[in-house]
Amino acid sequence: MDGPPPAPVVLAYGVGVDSTALLIEKVARGDRIDLVLTADTGVEKPATYAYLDVIRPWMDARGIRHEIVSYLPKRFKHWPPYYGLLEMCLTNATLPSKSMGGSSCSLKYKKAPQDAFLATWQPAIDAWSRGQRVTRLIGYDAGPRDTARANHALSIDDPLYACEYPLREWGWDRDACVARIVAEGLPVPPKSACWICIANQPQEIRDLPRWCLRLIVLVEARAAPRLHTVEGLWRKGTKARPGRMTDFIRNEGLLPAREVDRIWNTAPTDLIRFQDVAASIPIEDRPTMRDWIDRFNAGVAAIERPLLAA
Repeated sequence: MDGPPPAPVVLAYGVGVDSTALLIEKVARGDRIDLVLTADTGVEKPATYAYLDVIRPWMDARGIRHEIVSYLPKRFKHWPPYYGLLEMCLTNATLPSKSMGGSSCSLKYKKAPQDAFLATWQPAIDAWSRGQRVTRLIGYDAGPRDTARANHALSIDDPLYACEYPLREWGWDRDACVARIVAEGLPVPPKSACWICIANQPQEIRDLPRWCLRLIVLVEARAAPRLHTVEGLWRKGTKARPGRMTDFIRNEGLLPAREVDRIWNTAPTDLIRFQDVAASIPIEDRPTMRDWIDRFNAGVAAIERPLLAA
């Protein structure tokens, strides 16, 4: 008698170098991938969103299902509805968790929406009913940084998912991943990270379009009155860069000083007024935080796709 069908295999795809190399090599080896899941935080780098125009046709041509998911809060109390990490920061006058010394960004805006999607995905539901765990492929490479992350992940026993780290099994570091993508004839994706993340290096901030820089200034200005232990998105200043990305943007001349001052001094107050007015409007008619951001960005040149379109 035949045994039960195998558990489904899901790739957590961050549209970065490691997960792209993992995807390419798994397909080349003929290994099964039933679903590729990408979690959109709303503030991925413009170049990351642009890379989807490269990799999604590649997946489509190979019959690989790809879904984009996002964290969707459901209770807004007196706030205008918001979606994504940027809008949460502006609504609550705070910085991303990592800038505040925490680590909940990835859990809330990446892992949680993927788990929510899989909870409604029939192949996963069927596997769990059979007592199986869904196989989740994670793109941690064999370099020292990802080794620490993988060791932590391996210490967590998840009854629903069996996580696998093929790049580590193959002994592939970041250079090997880059080489594999190039060998496939595909461009190498940019480093996957939110553009308001503490992990960004100075050159990555220099490479951002103007609309991203303006919003970075706004995020830090909005949070500034509530910051007591950190300076800004980079937490504390070092010899290489200040604690506030705003100071770096000003010092480097990435935005005119007058524009930085105008955003810092006026935009948070305008945003608070917007929130106060929104609170008096029935929730079903209430404008969203995105409405205010769109007004803030009006007239600003961008690659004009700050949010993923599924």
